[in-house]
Amino acid sequence: MIRVILPPHLRTLAKVDREVSVSVSSPVTQRSVLDAVEKEYPMLLGTMRDRNTGRRRPLVRFFACEEDLSNESPDAALPERVAQGEEPFMVVGAMAGG
Repeated sequence: MIRVILPPHLRTLAKVDREVSVSVSSPVTQRSVLDAVEKEYPMLLGTMRDRNTGRRRPLVRFFACEEDLSNESPDAALPERVAQGEEPFMVVGAMAGG
């Protein structure tokens, strides 16, 4: 099981108050994890990625093992510790403004 930490506003939308776990077949990638999250929580469709292009939303960032993976290929394998459920895949709402 892959552990996924969502930002507070997405947890509220998904009606969860903790991290979520999803089952993902190998290879474990950003795309496969987000596909599984959106399948389990369809109300999140379009919140993390554009529905048409599948590209990451501008104010959403992805982290794993203390690394910013936001600009990595969505089909690149995630770190082994994430694939084994030892570390979470984190979806973070970026802050903007001035």
